[in-house]
Amino acid sequence: MGLPRITYPITFSGRTFSVEELGLIQTLTRDCAGLPRTELAYTLCELLDWRRPTGKLKNHEGRLLLEALERKGFVALPPLWAAQAHRGPRTPPRSAQGAPASALVGALRAVAPLRLELVPPGRTGPSRLWRELIGRYHYLGERVPVGATLRYFVRSARAPEQLLACLGWSSAAWRIAVRDRWIGWSETQRRQALPYVVNNSRFLILPWVHVPDLASHLLARCARQLPVDWETRYGVRPLLLETLVDPARFRGTCYRAANWLCLGPTVGRGRMDRANVLTGAAPKLLYVYPLGRAVQQRLCTAPAPAPRVALAEPSDG
Repeated sequence: MGLPRITYPITFSGRTFSVEELGLIQTLTRDCAGLPRTELAYTLCELLDWRRPTGKLKNHEGRLLLEALERKGFVALPPLWAAQAHRGPRTPPRSAQGAPASALVGALRAVAPLRLELVPPGRTGPSRLWRELIGRYHYLGERVPVGATLRYFVRSARAPEQLLACLGWSSAAWRIAVRDRWIGWSETQRRQALPYVVNNSRFLILPWVHVPDLASHLLARCARQLPVDWETRYGVRPLLLETLVDPARFRGTCYRAANWLCLGPTVGRGRMDRANVLTGAAPKLLYVYPLGRAVQQRLCTAPAPAPRVALAEPSDG
């Protein structure tokens, strides 16, 4: 018996796929069953012209879509290699670079000026170290984000060999009721303008660094530097920053000190929830930082970002 035909549109990673497009995906996976999953994802994205604003194919999201359709019984994918069958978060092995260092205690002026060093895409070198540090010392661990992402190391210009902190920024949460009410956008406006919102998904001051006011200072620095870096890589100038704070662990002090606004609690859905279903996740507090004036109105009227010629950059795999 063949696989069931998909008879309704499906929204995934910010795009709604029509019944005709989903039928094409089913045909692709049936007729090209000998291709590896990665090649199927690339082919899917080329056929449906699924790209980032830079023009680069959304191959990572394409593979996740294929695997989501497989779980629902709509497509059959080639089996994973034995080494991949039990794959989970691929945390790099521990290295001497990521080992705890001597305590750094002092005033902010003692480590200033600070440098935000952009971590290049990929899985080796600086990227591997960033992932190791987040995996070892951040309570959420290291997970590969879906969508766009930028990562930073923080160093003191006085001692550039010593790392102080790691920050990660990624595509905005798909749907957060308290944020969406605050902006006042419609469903159509949200889908169109969501790329203008960027999420602070990881913020780690290394546990041996004890510098008062460092966290709020870094958030202020990011608010100035991130929009330029994000636009350079993705072709979109952000209008709003957001983050989710677990009130059981943190008080959000550094965000408030950096003039972020607390909009209130979420309702306990996953960050990328699209089915509008409660997941049992503990509610978080949502903080936002507008990057300019009249941001709410601008998000309600912003056009969808136009694709552009892809930038030459290494693949995230």
